[in-house]
Amino acid sequence: MFFENTECLRCGQALGFAPEQLAMVPFVEGGATRRCANQALAACNWLVDPATDGQRQLCRSCQLTRTRPDDGDLAALVAFADAESAKRRVVFQLLDLHLPVTSWADQPGGLGYDLLSSNGTRVVTGHLDGIVTIDLAESDDPHREQLRQEMGEPYRTMLGHLRHETGHYYWTALVEQAGRVDDFRGLFGDERTDYGAALARHYREGPPAGWPARYVSAYATMHPWEDWAETFAHYLHIRDTLQTAAAFGMRIDVPDNPLSSEPAVQVDHEPFETILADWLPLTYALNAVNRSMGRDALYPFILSPAVVKKLSRVHQTITNPIPHPTS
Repeated sequence: MFFENTECLRCGQALGFAPEQLAMVPFVEGGATRRCANQALAACNWLVDPATDGQRQLCRSCQLTRTRPDDGDLAALVAFADAESAKRRVVFQLLDLHLPVTSWADQPGGLGYDLLSSNGTRVVTGHLDGIVTIDLAESDDPHREQLRQEMGEPYRTMLGHLRHETGHYYWTALVEQAGRVDDFRGLFGDERTDYGAALARHYREGPPAGWPARYVSAYATMHPWEDWAETFAHYLHIRDTLQTAAAFGMRIDVPDNPLSSEPAVQVDHEPFETILADWLPLTYALNAVNRSMGRDALYPFILSPAVVKKLSRVHQTITNPIPHPTS
């Protein structure tokens, strides 16, 4: 079975994803759980548990959506379903990492998503006071590819946008509110730098020379907040991909390299170097497989020592409630 399934492809048993268990479980109509009311609208296969959700009709992921397209905007609703599919992966990972996921509807400043169509109106993808705004045009492959090439990005996906913008929310929750700001500034820079000026400079001049030695992406060079969000998103990419590889029992033996890896699922209390030891051999193999299919590298990134240090700090911040001194 797969994450998106609503039934077993072998026996036909109805299935649903139970966020409380973080698992696919059998679903029985009229049983203890009910299907999310967005099953048809957003192809949602998550279940609602009255024990935790009360009378709510939406699942834990769909509850986080504050605004969606009108029912009459059929094209936008198709893109909305694609965005919700990607968002469910993000929410699953947040729950799996034991990160606080408090809805905007339950607490001021809580996490929420505005999934908006830019067809006829301007939509700016971003984050403000807990609310992540996503332009649904990013689910259109030609549109997204055009922007990717225009902006010189090696990677651009709806899932990537959601992880990046959600990373801004967790800067507030895990850094600012947790008293880690000084630690953050020591590694990522001073976030008090004028954001508007930094944005204008980035689009006027581009990234500084030699940026790959210090940043995970060109966009990360723009401002310390963006460096955090890009690094946070990249960390989620790594963790999710490794978890999927482990679920399929993948093992990578790299020729002429003593590093052999069977990706671990639970590494919360291990140093980031343990994750990296699993990750690098997997990327070598996946890049080679992609090239054999006539495609570009699946993972077009180089993790410099400075970037690894930042990824390690994100790992520590997520998995350890005690702030770490700047090193």
